[in-house]
Order: sequence, then C-alpha cells, then structure tokens
Amino acid sequence: MRPSGGDRIVVAFRVVAPEIESPFLTVDETAAYLRLTTRALENFRQSGGGPIYRKHGGRVVYHKDDLDEWSARLRYAHSGAVFNKNGEATA
Repeated sequence: MRPSGGDRIVVAFRVVAPEIESPFLTVDETAAYLRLTTRALENFRQSGGGPIYRKHGGRVVYHKDDLDEWSARLRYAHSGAVFNKNGEATA
C-alpha cells in the first residue's frame, strides 16, 4: 500500500554501540575456557593454587593472560617432567 499525499513514512534507526572485546572473563566464561567447573574455580579461590583473579565491583573476573600463564605452569612432558619458565622440561 502506497502512502497518499498526507501520509508520512517514519523510519527508525537504532544506534548500537560496538561490542568491546574484553580480556576479562566471568567465572562461567573462565570455566569454559579452562574446561573446569565453576565449583573447581571457587575451590581454587578459597584454597589457592588456581589462576589469579580480580574483583571488579565485587564481581570475580579473570584476565585471559593470567589464565594462559597459569595453564602454562601446569605443562607436563611426562609424569615426571615439568616445564620451567623458559619452556624447558625438567626431570
């Protein structure tokens, strides 16, 4: 149906802010990233030994770089070898 002489066509635009890629992950995102449960992350936060976390406004977040560093420290070539900071396997 075409508008007649007095009719108006209203066109609405919605402005969408660009999505910002944040290096900070939520607990759920971190669990998925590391293939752990959220409960395992909670246990690490209470007992230590887990990845470094931060609190932004009371909300726990993890930085991707911290997760990668933590994971790299857990590398094994075999059951007796652990990699040092230089990436070399130790006995």
